[in-house]
Amino acid sequence: MPVATEAHHRRIAEMTYASVHPHYVTKVEKKGRSQAELQEVLTWLTGYTEADIASHISRKTTFVEFFAEATLNPRAELVTGVICGYRIEELDNELTRKVRVLDKLVDELAKGRSMEKILR
Repeated sequence: MPVATEAHHRRIAEMTYASVHPHYVTKVEKKGRSQAELQEVLTWLTGYTEADIASHISRKTTFVEFFAEATLNPRAELVTGVICGYRIEELDNELTRKVRVLDKLVDELAKGRSMEKILR
């Protein structure tokens, strides 16, 4: 497994949510899931409404800002496993871990996992 370097953490911190959201939409829709289901996952993790997500996209907030303004679901710590080659529970950078939790939830949605299991 790759090691998450400081450069990796910095790249994630500087990335905008707006640059990633279309990829999430494409990924879930390609696998037969809906934007409404994606929004349900986003709301569960962050507390954001559809309007909140649209605001983050239009403001081009970085992941630092995106998660700083979120009310993270306390059950998010139950999300474990490997995503993008990184084991979530071993990531020592809090922001990188939150982004990888989001990636993992989107991945589970795209893979057809039931909402009940995704939302733990």
